[in-house]
Amino acid sequence: MTSKSFLERLQSGQILVLDGATGTNLQRRGLPVGTPSDLWVMDNPDAVTELHRQFAEAGSDIILTNTFGSSRLHLGHAGLADRFEQTNRRAVELARQVADTTGALVGGSMGPLGEMLQPYGLLSEQDAEAAYTEQARVLSEAGVDLLVVETQYDLNEARAAIRGARSVTGLPIVCSFSYDRGTRTMMGVKPSQVGNELSEMGVAALGINCGRSLEDNLKALKELRQATGLPVWFKPNAGLPRTDEDGSLHYEVTPEMMAAHVAEWVEAGAQLVGGCCGTSPEHLKAIAQAVRSLQRSEN
Repeated sequence: MTSKSFLERLQSGQILVLDGATGTNLQRRGLPVGTPSDLWVMDNPDAVTELHRQFAEAGSDIILTNTFGSSRLHLGHAGLADRFEQTNRRAVELARQVADTTGALVGGSMGPLGEMLQPYGLLSEQDAEAAYTEQARVLSEAGVDLLVVETQYDLNEARAAIRGARSVTGLPIVCSFSYDRGTRTMMGVKPSQVGNELSEMGVAALGINCGRSLEDNLKALKELRQATGLPVWFKPNAGLPRTDEDGSLHYEVTPEMMAAHVAEWVEAGAQLVGGCCGTSPEHLKAIAQAVRSLQRSEN
């Protein structure tokens, strides 16, 4: 499939189903808590491929590469900067294997760099842009259909990511923020600011992922929808987690509970819907069924 098919689907008004969580699902498969999930691209590729396949078979139209923390800067925090290109290319290969047999599209995931930009941190905006440029180039060359700049919290970092990606590829770009303070990011950014300030940067969609409760994310969705005419990407958590006795995280929103909100999300303006932390393939199957039911009722 080509990037054009992604844009054609958006322009047709089709509701697209996204995938679910990577880290929390791989933890259930044995990834130690606190270990970056990206490391399993090389160390346990079968688990990564199987998760992609389960999401695609559950109904995901788009699956994301396991490269959320795979910028050279982020890998460098774990002493793995030398694995940068190999990790990103292998991650695309794993997702592509599934996409090419299921018809799903592959989104190249690019998360925050793990360092705060000046003046709050030491990272310059130029160095941030260079880091995103480098990752976007590798993901694009490796064969993704679109790029997804996700879980952003700083407008300056998001701008740097979009500029960097656009400098090396013509692929569609999605930019998604995490409102982990309800309807504000950790830097105080509002959904309305994202819509007003990033809509003219040539992105294909703006979005919301991670964050807090379903209720808070819905409020953020409504505010973003009022501030942009672009398609909206929406991947809320399966509620807020609690820690079990063994130290693992448990998310209390069930697949049925999450699916019950899909019509509300679409009515509020989401065109691309899935889930973030705690969202399993079972959640995605229920979400996909709800989306298909909406589409049948509209036809």
